[in-house]
Amino acid sequence: MTASASSPQARHFALIPAAGVGARVGGAIPKQYLPLAGKPMLQYALDTFAASTAIAHTFLVVSAGDGYIDDFLATQPQLAGKLTVLRNGGATRQDSVLNGLQAIGAQLGGDDWVLVHDAARPGLTAQLLDRLIAALHDDEVGGLLALPVVDTLKRSGGAPAQRAEATVPRDALWAAQTPQMFRYGLLKRALEQAHAQNRVGDITDDASAVEMLGLQPKLVEGSPRNFKVTLAHDVALAELFLKT
Repeated sequence: MTASASSPQARHFALIPAAGVGARVGGAIPKQYLPLAGKPMLQYALDTFAASTAIAHTFLVVSAGDGYIDDFLATQPQLAGKLTVLRNGGATRQDSVLNGLQAIGAQLGGDDWVLVHDAARPGLTAQLLDRLIAALHDDEVGGLLALPVVDTLKRSGGAPAQRAEATVPRDALWAAQTPQMFRYGLLKRALEQAHAQNRVGDITDDASAVEMLGLQPKLVEGSPRNFKVTLAHDVALAELFLKT
């Protein structure tokens, strides 16, 4: 059954999976704790959610062996009472999301909204968050921030030559961002079904799990500043956005 839009009292919760190490960025510590324009990268998203009156609470999923989270929290008094740390992160991002959803089940109703956001997207703003919530508040499926693809896309013939084999039409193509916002019951069912069907490898984001149920998440225009810090050179670009 599709999630109902008839729940005027549905609440909004943020869920941030942060159990990875971000090896491609480099550095001696997991990338979510790397300093970025004067603050740990993770702090930007947490502060945005904490400042929003639309977000009832934020859940942060870290690995059981995370040796940095306690020191980080000690420097974040503004998050007291607004953040719960779940120390049950999994081997993959989707494992962490599902583990987090299962852990908070007693606190959420099936029609409550969950906004899953990447810890490595520090450029999320209050305006983007409000835009997403406003666009999806009565949607029967949910959706995500995304950007229409504007670059010309090439398909390569593969290694080692890496030559352009064809130009891929970009019409109707969007680059997915986060948050991705779905009803708690729907998202949990989508991820559990993907795991049960051994299709975890087909999941590249939360929306793709929902799509496997035959549903079509809504695309809400995001912003270039809300990009994911993945490689070492992304750090400098993120700092430029955050300083403007």
